[in-house]
Amino acid sequence: MMTVNEVSRLTGVSIRTLHYYDKIGLLHPAGTTESGYRLYDDTALERLQHILLFRELQFPLKEIRQILDSPVFDRNRALEQQITLLELQKEHLENLIDLARGIKMIGVKRLDFSAFDTRKIDEYAKQAKASWGKSFAWKEFEEKNKNRAPEDMQKINIAFMSIFAEFGKLLNLPPEDEAVQKLVKKLQEFITEHFYTCTPDILRSLGRMYAGGGEMTENIDKVSGKGTADFAAAAIEVYCG
Repeated sequence: MMTVNEVSRLTGVSIRTLHYYDKIGLLHPAGTTESGYRLYDDTALERLQHILLFRELQFPLKEIRQILDSPVFDRNRALEQQITLLELQKEHLENLIDLARGIKMIGVKRLDFSAFDTRKIDEYAKQAKASWGKSFAWKEFEEKNKNRAPEDMQKINIAFMSIFAEFGKLLNLPPEDEAVQKLVKKLQEFITEHFYTCTPDILRSLGRMYAGGGEMTENIDKVSGKGTADFAAAAIEVYCG
């Protein structure tokens, strides 16, 4: 666990900003000390990384919260975009360093401003941002979610996680068991009702995401028992196959 001061020093995000993220439901601490100071665990820090990525892509905080709280969120895709963005920023900095060294050694021989050009980075950020808003599933989720109060969304998320708690009670059964497969159908219908139309292809992708590690896997296993995320993913594969 890290205190809010330690997280601020580690990430460069101000304490005031972290408090604000907590207030608007974007990033809650994992707990508090006896004195009431916020504490953050690895799961919270991973979420903060994703928040900072989407801030780099110029998303408003409200949209970032909706993306991260939605089952449509693809952690691996977000990380791939983060890596690409960092590589572009690295290339930009290296070009600036080379220019500065050249000026130091031989002075300004010609007026070359190409090293200051950030259009490549800006264009990638623009495309990455657009990609999150293009999918039909995301647009449908956004439409269903636009008039929901935060407490309503919280109730839906609790009900969503309770389905995984039911999976946890069936861990002794094979994934192809009729009771397990009925539960997969219940999960699919819940997603369709509350989030977006959950086609077999989408459901299969979600199953792989549930077992893909990171925050979603940890949350499922924390609520339902270790191994539940993998079990649910295996059951989904059977259902979609």
